[in-house]
Amino acid sequence: MWDDLLEDARAIAEEYREDGGWDAVVLEPNAISPVEESERTGLDVTVTAEEYEVVESLIEEGDVTISAADVYYRPLTEEGSDRRVALAVERDEETETAVFVPLSYDIGDCRSVFETALVEEELLIHVTADPENGWVSFSHDDPSLFLEEADVRQWSAE
Repeated sequence: MWDDLLEDARAIAEEYREDGGWDAVVLEPNAISPVEESERTGLDVTVTAEEYEVVESLIEEGDVTISAADVYYRPLTEEGSDRRVALAVERDEETETAVFVPLSYDIGDCRSVFETALVEEELLIHVTADPENGWVSFSHDDPSLFLEEADVRQWSAE
């Protein structure tokens, strides 16, 4: 499932490059985990130092301002599985730059993060090489795009 998601991310990024001339960066996370700390809440996406430097230079130091996003959610192939997978494409339409963030997460481990995100109508994805040394955050105003409909219905009923 993870390899398929990475392959899809690379293919979609290539379409961005070929069809529109976009600058597309595809991240390959080493780990994805929930984080609920005072300075940040959401999903920590750990990447290599090299990948983080690319994202940081684009967002923090460059002329790129992420103003739009697409979320490609993959339905579960195993019914009853707690794994979820999605691809977030963070876009700057003006500079035609996109950062592709593949995600795989255990819904049980991330439940509190998603419940908070649904209430606050914002899911933050924090890309980092080392959370102690900084991160770049991407905001999504519809956290339900990262979940099964059954997850949202179940939590709303509780």
